[in-house]
Amino acid sequence: MKLKKIIFIIVGCVSLLLGCIGIVLPILPTVPFFLVTVYCFANSSECLHDWFTSTDMYKKNLESFVQKRGMTIATKVKIIIPVTLLMGFGFIMMKSVIAARVILAIVWICHIIYFVFGVKTIEGQEE
Repeated sequence: MKLKKIIFIIVGCVSLLLGCIGIVLPILPTVPFFLVTVYCFANSSECLHDWFTSTDMYKKNLESFVQKRGMTIATKVKIIIPVTLLMGFGFIMMKSVIAARVILAIVWICHIIYFVFGVKTIEGQEE
């Protein structure tokens, strides 16, 4: 196995892990890590690429983004609502740490701006 393929597999696995952590930890952006995973697996292992692109999580959240460079409104809402709830919980819990609240608010605003204005809204079958 070539060194280049091994590096792509390692980077793909690390980005997959970070993306999975990002599902429950809203500070980490999930979608970019999973896009890196798709890219790395496509350049390293057809088997890993096929496995990842066949998962429900990929099909529900990334397939339309990868193929059409956009997401349906339902997919955007499924991403924005949990991020907002988790970040809101963190914001409430950090009553005495003003700097952390400001940083969390800025990250939340960036998430909203990215999904509303940065990701194209496409027509699709609403689930």
